[in-house]
Amino acid sequence: MRGPRAYRSTHLREEPEPSMSTAITHIGSLVTNDPALGAGPIGLIEDAAVVIEGDRVAWVGPSGRAPAADTVHDAGGRAAIPGFVDSHSHLVFGGDRTQEFNARMSGRAYSAGGIRTTVAATRAATDEELSANVAQYMAEALRQGTTTFETKSGYGLTVEDEARALRIAASHTDEVTYLGAHIVSPDYAEDPAGYVDLVTGPMLDACAPHARWIDVFCEKGAFDGDQARAILTAGKERGLLPRIHANQLSYGPGVQLGVELDAASADHCTHLTDADVDALAQGNTVATLLPGAEFSTRAEWPDARRLLDAGATVALSTDCNPGSSFTSSMPFCIALAVRDMKMTPDEAIWSATAGGAQALRRTDVGRLTPGSRADLALLDAPSHVHLAYRPGVPLVTEVWRAGVRAA
Repeated sequence: MRGPRAYRSTHLREEPEPSMSTAITHIGSLVTNDPALGAGPIGLIEDAAVVIEGDRVAWVGPSGRAPAADTVHDAGGRAAIPGFVDSHSHLVFGGDRTQEFNARMSGRAYSAGGIRTTVAATRAATDEELSANVAQYMAEALRQGTTTFETKSGYGLTVEDEARALRIAASHTDEVTYLGAHIVSPDYAEDPAGYVDLVTGPMLDACAPHARWIDVFCEKGAFDGDQARAILTAGKERGLLPRIHANQLSYGPGVQLGVELDAASADHCTHLTDADVDALAQGNTVATLLPGAEFSTRAEWPDARRLLDAGATVALSTDCNPGSSFTSSMPFCIALAVRDMKMTPDEAIWSATAGGAQALRRTDVGRLTPGSRADLALLDAPSHVHLAYRPGVPLVTEVWRAGVRAA
């Protein structure tokens, strides 16, 4: 697993002086995600405090034992959780697909072909319009407690437009994914092999300097197992780390290919064989579940319980995109995971924080322990369980990122 990685803020704010410290005290219940610090797998501490120095957590424990700090912030009995880690989103796009959603809700099934609508709108958008969209949706997510964001290209599908998307994404976050292999470009509809050559050749050359990750949509109607292997292997040879869209619409080779290539995450995981589940349980690849997609397409829910009981690592993410999951709300995804994917509230909060961090191979986020980045959200509730217990209610009242109150 890779070590901690610096993270670029999406907003310009003054950083705290290194010598300054802040104690957040009287936290009703604190999720640390460190069993050594508190009860259960999520390391829960009642009547807790967190001391921040600079952009890092310096101390965590009972409020009555908190060391002195330069400033004190009273949480007033509210619950605190690590900032959400959204490890799968598609934010660099133009237009929307309201008409497609309306038609689907009237009985039309989702198909990957809808992506072409966004491709045309994205190509037509200016850099400024695309960047403003990314900033808008990241700010929207931040207000709901998300402090670490991954986002992808995939709506340009030309060398110029994919590189442009990644440059824009990289101006907002370090967690940038090259997804030239989202679908076969409409320009290559009659020559999918030629498009794979483009994705693994000139497009990869132009995009690799702007990305950390490479991804592919391994699915009927997109890329088959052999094509996905060629694309991810080419990316690895250029220093990009693999992820994979796998087994969303049907059974297929994506999950096991991801595990074989040591992908950090296999995303969707809706249709799994026993062999797929075993591979995820025995490998290092995180199963990232995206309940917003199933909600928005009326599709079959992934069986998180099956994965968890097998010992697989599970993450939750929004899959925020204009076609199949137009939500930036991690609290909403937690509520869906608990209600419809058979997760407990503790499992869901872990998956939306520490699980997302593992899906990005990050050790500095997704938890509140000494040395971690000081990312946390305060809830207008006494417990993190209220995120599922009170679905749709805006419970996040404060967000701290890198030691600074950000929302």
